[in-house]
Amino acid sequence: MPTDVFAVLAEPARRRILDELRVADRSVGELVVALTISQPTVSKHLKVLRDAGFVSARTAAQQRIYHVEPTQFAALDEWLAPYRRLWTNHLDELARHLDRMEQ
Repeated sequence: MPTDVFAVLAEPARRRILDELRVADRSVGELVVALTISQPTVSKHLKVLRDAGFVSARTAAQQRIYHVEPTQFAALDEWLAPYRRLWTNHLDELARHLDRMEQ
């Protein structure tokens, strides 16, 4: 992951944009209305997300339609996998401990 994806995703407005795009592809104008954020701000955040590989755009008539690109999320998920296993192991140990306490 060459881009610091955590810095990209740390911005709440970018996460809101991704939440909107997770539901459906959207134009900048649709995102402006849905998020009640100015058009220049939405465009700025979309550029950061696009440069980081989280979204891409296609042209439809006079509009750019943005959608989520799963590749960067897959890389992030791969990086998180060992931490997920760590927490799962700890939670499993806690469950076993609580079961022993009940007996």
